[in-house]
Amino acid sequence: MKTFRCDHCGHPLFFENVQCLQCGSSLAFLPDRLALCAVEPIPGDDTGLWRRKLPRRRKVEGRHYRLCHNHTEKQACNFAVPAEDPNPLCVSCRQTRILPDLSIPQNHERWYRIEVAKRRLFYTLAKLGLVAVNPPNGERDGPVFEFLAELPGQTILTGHCEGVITLNVAEADDTERVRRRLALHEPYRTLLGHLRHESGHYYWDRLILNGVNGGRIDAFREMFGDERADYSQALDAYYAAGAAPSNWQAGYVSAYATSHPWEDWAETWAHYLHMVDLMETAASYSTRVVVPGSDADDAEEVANPFEGHIKDFDQLVEQWVPLTLLLNSLNRSLGQDDAYPFALTAGALRKLRFVHDTIHAPHESAASGGTSSCQSRDAASRT
Repeated sequence: MKTFRCDHCGHPLFFENVQCLQCGSSLAFLPDRLALCAVEPIPGDDTGLWRRKLPRRRKVEGRHYRLCHNHTEKQACNFAVPAEDPNPLCVSCRQTRILPDLSIPQNHERWYRIEVAKRRLFYTLAKLGLVAVNPPNGERDGPVFEFLAELPGQTILTGHCEGVITLNVAEADDTERVRRRLALHEPYRTLLGHLRHESGHYYWDRLILNGVNGGRIDAFREMFGDERADYSQALDAYYAAGAAPSNWQAGYVSAYATSHPWEDWAETWAHYLHMVDLMETAASYSTRVVVPGSDADDAEEVANPFEGHIKDFDQLVEQWVPLTLLLNSLNRSLGQDDAYPFALTAGALRKLRFVHDTIHAPHESAASGGTSSCQSRDAASRT
C-alpha cells in the first residue's frame, strides 16, 4: 500500500487515516480515484454531501460524495460513495453480506479489523483491474463476504464457496490467531493473508474456470495439477501426514499449497498479492536496495508494479528478492522474526509467473457466475 499525501497541505497520510494530523482536514478514500483525499462538507448543503478540499489556488472539483454508512453510523469505514450512487455503503462494505452480532462489544472490534484488511484487499484488486471501483446502480463487484462468530455447538470454518467467502471472526483476535498459527505449524498467518488467499479461490472460478476464451483450465492443470482430485480426502491426508512431498519447497510457496491444486493456486495467488502490494509500498518511498557486496551503481529504484513499470515478471522478481532481504534485516534489527519467512524456488516462481500472466491477460468479460469450487475448512497457512 502506498503512502498518500494530504492534497490540502501535503502531509503524509496512511490508508486508514480519517483526519490529517497536520492541517486537521477530514479525509476519505475515494474509490473512483483510488486515493485518500482531504474532503469538506459542501457549503450550504444539509444533505450530507462532501467534496474534495483543495488548496485555494486550485479549482474546486465538481464531483460530490457521501461518507459510507458504516462511517456515519459505526465509525468503521473511511471510504466515500459518489453522490449519485444509490447504495448507502461504499464499494468495499457492500461486499459484506453477513456480520456477527455487533451488540457484543468484542465482535464490533473484530469486524472493524476485518473490514480494514478487506479494504486493503479491495485496493489491490482494484489496482490490478480485478474489481470495479464504481459499479453501476449501487451494485457490488467481486466476492461476497460473510463474517461469522461461533456459537455453542456451532463451528465456523473459513473458506470459499460459489463466490462467497466466509471468515471466522475469531481470526481478528491476535491471541487466537497466534494459537492457531502455532497449532498448525505455520510461519505466517494474518487477516489480510486469509482474505487474499480466499480471494484466490474466487478468482480461480472467474479467471481459470470461466475466463475468456474458454478459461485456462488446461494450462492450470499442467502447472498445478488436476483439481478434480477429491478435495476432502486431500485435506484429510494433509492434516494427517503433513506436506507431501517432503521437499515441497522445490515447487510450492507453502506446505499447505501441497494439499490440493486449488490450495496451491490460492496460496500462490495470495503470495503474488503480497509481492505487488509490498513493492508499491517500497516504490512510494523511492526505495533503492543494494544487497551488501553488490555494485551500488547497478541499483535501481523499486518500481511501482501497478503503474506499468513492471509488466515483465522477471523484472518484478529481480527487485523483489533484495527487497525481502532488506525487510527481514530490518525486522531482525528490532528483535522480531522475519516478516517474510519464505524462500522462492524455481518451481514456486513458475507458478507465480502463471498467476502474473493470468492477471495481466484480458479478463474484462470473465464470467462472474457459474462458480463451482467450494473450499471450507479451518484454514491453514496463508502466505
